Amino acid sequence: MITHLLTRIDLMMNSFSKGQKRIALYIEEHYDKAAFMTAAKLGETVGVSESTVVRFATELGYDGYPKLQKAMQEMIRNKLTSVQRIEVTSNRIGNDNVLDSVLNQDIEKIRRTIEETSHEDFNRAVDEICKAKRIYIFGVRSTAAIAGFLAYYFQLIFENVTVINTTSTTTMYEHIFRISSDDIIIGISFPRYSSMAVEAMDFARSRGAHAVAITDSMASPLVSSADSVLIARSDMASIVDSLVAPLSLINALIVATVLKKKDEVSETFRALEQVWNREGVYTNHEADDRKASRDGR
Repeated sequence: MITHLLTRIDLMMNSFSKGQKRIALYIEEHYDKAAFMTAAKLGETVGVSESTVVRFATELGYDGYPKLQKAMQEMIRNKLTSVQRIEVTSNRIGNDNVLDSVLNQDIEKIRRTIEETSHEDFNRAVDEICKAKRIYIFGVRSTAAIAGFLAYYFQLIFENVTVINTTSTTTMYEHIFRISSDDIIIGISFPRYSSMAVEAMDFARSRGAHAVAITDSMASPLVSSADSVLIARSDMASIVDSLVAPLSLINALIVATVLKKKDEVSETFRALEQVWNREGVYTNHEADDRKASRDGR
């Protein structure tokens, strides 16, 4: 994708107007910043009008500026360093209210996730999870938190669940070397993508296991190794990885799985409730209030 866009620009540079050349040069040198600018902001930055930016996108063969912007974002996917993320986030939010800005951006990511996630792949993933002999869940670094969240509930629902959050390749293979066609692996990775996630998915699929990718784009390296792809939008340019939409998707996956195994799961949770009550795992407000009342007399 990098070569594709920059090659277009190089080939057409001589035909651009003076203003378009400014845009082209800025994109070549600062595409990591330009990718997250509106057409108006990009025009202001290079000293041309918003309409010039829109015409530039059309001139390059894109159906409007949003398509050019998407191409630039694909260029930098998995390439922004932590320092670049801080700078881009600062430019995007500026002096705006950080709380409102971040929450609104997360709302937008959930909206896009609803639009882009395949219901067919989601239902297939639920079916394969429910019939799998063993379930492997892979998530490292920032995605280890949501992998652990998914594993917590799946370990209550299913008998054989393994969560893999190691950064050691050797240990990763030790966890999954028994995987077979009776099993399923759920690989979770977002920019910057984990190379180990790709390795784990490739290995599992080579053994015949059903592979589910939870990732942010069809351009993700996990997609080529997956039988089912669940798209959840993150924010590769944020200072921290935005995992709101991925967590919502995982919530939906847990709920759908429970509903599909409703009777069996209900029995499991009835038994668990007895254990939790006996061991005092959760606070019983009524009992605590009665005890406080007795202690006060």
